[in-house]
Amino acid sequence: MTSRDELMMRKALAEAEKAYAENEVPIGAVVVRNNEIVGRGYNRREYGKNALYHAELTAINEACKKLGGWRLWECELYVTLEPCPMCAGAIINSRIKRVVYGCEDIKAGSVRSVVSLFELPYNHKPEAVGGVLAEDCSSLLSRFFRELRIKNKNSVSDQKIHKSYGFS
Repeated sequence: MTSRDELMMRKALAEAEKAYAENEVPIGAVVVRNNEIVGRGYNRREYGKNALYHAELTAINEACKKLGGWRLWECELYVTLEPCPMCAGAIINSRIKRVVYGCEDIKAGSVRSVVSLFELPYNHKPEAVGGVLAEDCSSLLSRFFRELRIKNKNSVSDQKIHKSYGFS
């Protein structure tokens, strides 16, 4: 972990704060090439009513558009929560060279926690670094779910969201 990793994770945390402000699960991501952010994203699944609106996918999509191609082999992805299987697959397929994530996702993490997709015999194996500003990332998620429980004590759908991420 470098000070640059911490700086870029803070940028991803700023994206997560946008999700938090919109009452979305606060996950944020940035794609970086040569120290320049070329893609940003934050979780918007509830807003868009779409399972594909993950922070990583949004950031990757924006980076592909900005750079004019789908191969992001010169890029790094910074994300506040360990990527799920869908996002890990997108990372592999977009050829991102390095992934830096904040906290682990014990329910769906597919870099190290549940499964290590980057270690399987795919045609591309991104480097992975976990635990960068993990406490800050985890704290934001925990605060979101704690406030959600207080606001919606009797809402079954909100309890399902909380349980699916494994944060208290």
